[in-house]
Amino acid sequence: MTINIKKCTKEDLKTLQEISVETFNDTFKEQNSSKNMKSYLEKAFNSSQLETELSNRFSQFFFVYFNQEIAGYLKINTDDAQSEEMGDESLEVERIYIRSKFQKLGLGRYLLNKAMEIAIDRHKKKIWLGVWEKNENAIAFYKKLGFVQTGSHSFYMGDEEQIDLIMIKTLKQ
Repeated sequence: MTINIKKCTKEDLKTLQEISVETFNDTFKEQNSSKNMKSYLEKAFNSSQLETELSNRFSQFFFVYFNQEIAGYLKINTDDAQSEEMGDESLEVERIYIRSKFQKLGLGRYLLNKAMEIAIDRHKKKIWLGVWEKNENAIAFYKKLGFVQTGSHSFYMGDEEQIDLIMIKTLKQ
């Protein structure tokens, strides 16, 4: 078993788009209408949106490989790229997406550790993320790793308002 990580570039746009749609759809299609899923996927993962995100100097994407196959990715944000105002001392984990066949192999923890390593290297005091209130497995996973809920914000899946829990972990410097 070999796990590797690679920073994404604009040349990875098509692959990033494919994995984004695949993983988001696999994770959330059962709990959402097909109309809302289609609307969200077209808005969040269209080529120009992802290209804008890849071009943002305060955002980074990393592919995780399991035995030389792309298993998923991590997206982190700092400074003005954060989806909530959390200040300069914070790093946001916006996405940890793992393809279905690679789940339960520790890759989510691997990517979260990568995010924490980057945060510490950049002298951030906390790392945070938003997680859908109905995603109980993810919430339990983050709590196990020391994240605590500090608030919530609205997230729109098509025309349906949903609630994401804001979870923060304070880092030891």
